[in-house]
Amino acid sequence: MTKKVAEFTAAECAAIEKAIGERRSIRAFLDTPVPREQIERLLDIAARAPSGTNMQPWRAHVVVGAEKERVTQAVLGDFAETGVQRHDSEYKYYPDEFFEPYLSRRRKVGWDMYGILGIKKGDGAAMAAQHGRNYMFFDAPVGIVFTIDRRLEIGSWLDYGYFLEALSVAARAHGLETCSQAAFAYFHKPVREALQLAPEEMVVCGLSLGYADWSAPINALETERTAAKDFATFRGF
Repeated sequence: MTKKVAEFTAAECAAIEKAIGERRSIRAFLDTPVPREQIERLLDIAARAPSGTNMQPWRAHVVVGAEKERVTQAVLGDFAETGVQRHDSEYKYYPDEFFEPYLSRRRKVGWDMYGILGIKKGDGAAMAAQHGRNYMFFDAPVGIVFTIDRRLEIGSWLDYGYFLEALSVAARAHGLETCSQAAFAYFHKPVREALQLAPEEMVVCGLSLGYADWSAPINALETERTAAKDFATFRGF
């Protein structure tokens, strides 16, 4: 007999929509610790995300304290020598050339962020310094590096997206914030060494987790979203 899933109340629906709708990438965190039990609970919740034939392709490497600092220093040392994204990622996140409407969206969020920070166009040093904060997990108390078995195919990568979204929304429900960071994929070599990853593990991204520092100007950044009417077609209604 199939178990009947309970319907949500209006208040519960509103809370879910609020957690999804107000999610944003946080780039400044308080140093308030997050207990391991809470992190593990969030990962357990996120693991309910759908995956093809229940393969569950995600793997998380959670670091705090000295272990987080060890990862940070390993990457920053390489970053200082090679510069922004000088290494090749093991997978392609972006196209070789951006085109519309994606080019305009990418430019807008970049200049909106730099504008809040007071970084002027052409100030490469300031931009690089801000980019380097990725590898400090934006001072969050918890850093997570996510990996996937390189033998898996694109379907498992789609499943990974479900998982990361579920984690970000679950974190919000617990009063925590996140920032997913593909930037770590470009420095997979020092990450691999610091975490002693198995050869088959490919770095997907990093993620900062903690309590937001809402006094930091950068956290005022709120990106725009295109309305459904502009990207969806509706037929048969």
